[in-house]
Amino acid sequence: MLQKDGFFRRREEGSFRQNMPVTPAPAPAANPAAAPAPIETKAEVKSDERKEAKLVVGPEIKIKGVEISDCDTLVVEGRIEATLDSRVLEVAQNGVFQGTISVDNAEIHGKFEGELTVRKQLIIHATGRVSGKIRYAKIKVEEGAELAGELSVLDKSAAALGVGARRANVA
Repeated sequence: MLQKDGFFRRREEGSFRQNMPVTPAPAPAANPAAAPAPIETKAEVKSDERKEAKLVVGPEIKIKGVEISDCDTLVVEGRIEATLDSRVLEVAQNGVFQGTISVDNAEIHGKFEGELTVRKQLIIHATGRVSGKIRYAKIKVEEGAELAGELSVLDKSAAALGVGARRANVA
């Protein structure tokens, strides 16, 4: 049990510095030419690179009516109703995604309902259930998977843009 002033208590000014030793700054080098060149640390190098933004909707989690942005990989183990443009969608065996999504790659073990545009490859595993308006560049459907709705193949030149398709109705 948290007390009222436990985590959210305001620290008194200067109280946390009273017991800290003061260390003097290093003296500058007498000969600037002899001073070593600054060394670039891994943190400085990594700051220029963007880390992968991954969102995992865990089991028993339900999210409804959201627009997700700046997400590279979405892993759905629970249930989500959303709109998303991402690089990768992974729907786990017990996961459910409802909504509209445009991705580079999608791997469906669970259930997808809605509008799905896959610019590179769509994989529907044997436990996967996909329904709605499905557009893809390449598709792999394992035996036992269920696929229903309007299917269309993205044109190779338009696949990178996510537009243009040839249609086929599948039930």
